[in-house]
Amino acid sequence: MGTTTAGLEGIIAGESEICYIDGFLGVLSYRGFNIHTLADNAKFEEVVFLLWNGWLPKQAELDQLKAALVAERELPPQIVEFLKAAPAQVNTMDLLRTAVSMLSLYDPEAQDMSAEANHRKAIRLMSKTPTLVTTYDRLRNGKPIIPGDPNLSFAANFLYTLTGQRPDEIMERAFDVAMTLHADHELNASTFAARVVAATLSDIYSAITAGIGALKGPLHGGANQDVIKWLLSLGDEEEAVEAVKNTLARKVKIPGFGHRVYRTDDPRATHLRVLSEELGKRTGQEKLYRLSKRMEETVKEVKGLNPNVDFYSASAYYSLGIPIDLYTPIFAVSRMSGWTAHVLEQYRNNRLIRPRAEYKGNPDGQTWIPIADR
Repeated sequence: MGTTTAGLEGIIAGESEICYIDGFLGVLSYRGFNIHTLADNAKFEEVVFLLWNGWLPKQAELDQLKAALVAERELPPQIVEFLKAAPAQVNTMDLLRTAVSMLSLYDPEAQDMSAEANHRKAIRLMSKTPTLVTTYDRLRNGKPIIPGDPNLSFAANFLYTLTGQRPDEIMERAFDVAMTLHADHELNASTFAARVVAATLSDIYSAITAGIGALKGPLHGGANQDVIKWLLSLGDEEEAVEAVKNTLARKVKIPGFGHRVYRTDDPRATHLRVLSEELGKRTGQEKLYRLSKRMEETVKEVKGLNPNVDFYSASAYYSLGIPIDLYTPIFAVSRMSGWTAHVLEQYRNNRLIRPRAEYKGNPDGQTWIPIADR
């Protein structure tokens, strides 16, 4: 057999036209558009269209997508009843995984594998996933469900239906950029899981459910929750420095630092650092930004590690008033755009994904021993 690599690190597992990463130069682009270009100029709905189709939408195309997303926001009543009946202390990613899977039961096109039907299902998943998150949070807090406002953007509507307050321009833009930064990241664990399921020609709901299951893991999507817990436990900047040094001296990892792919700055962290500072000043949470900055400086000094996408997104989300246990579900809300893009691409040019393993057990040909003689 060929060369083996633990965790498939560096192994090319397939072809894609969706996302390009150069971990040594710190480059990330969607369909050839650099992430900095998109973060500075694009609205999240434009990014969704780009990931799905391969080109930036004209105004009529964008309007059509926005209208389709608005039309599909509402949840089936059976799903709302499920959210009402969910245990109070449920893991939010368990809830999201189950609810997304349940959506297939109420989709009349669930088993239709035509390209057109799959595209419509991608729209439903993209639109209903944020509604699942905001509806559950309202219900668990005994608050009335807020219907979506058709005049609000994807990002603004999420914040509105979560908090009951229409975000101002800066808050909307900050969350919109965060959505763009999290939208796709090539064959990360959850995207690869989704493509593996899609490659069997299973339906898109099954593939996305697998992606959510992978994202739940603390080595993938859960790090920003650990980051904010760290930040909230710190008193001041000097305490942050000492805590980081003591933790690293014990050879314990600091959440939100280092990346499997990037060997330089994570380009997404560049924008989230700015958003964290801007939102902190605007909402009175600037201390979290200052603590984050000192942590970053100390980890860089001691270990030479750079922050990843999780580190500054933690304080940015906290400043937006988002509950901590919704951070990973929000990651899924954004990444739904990339997951669905990859699943649709897999369907278009499918080949069953079936790698081999290097066998490390006993060799073949062992002698059978009757049970009485063992």
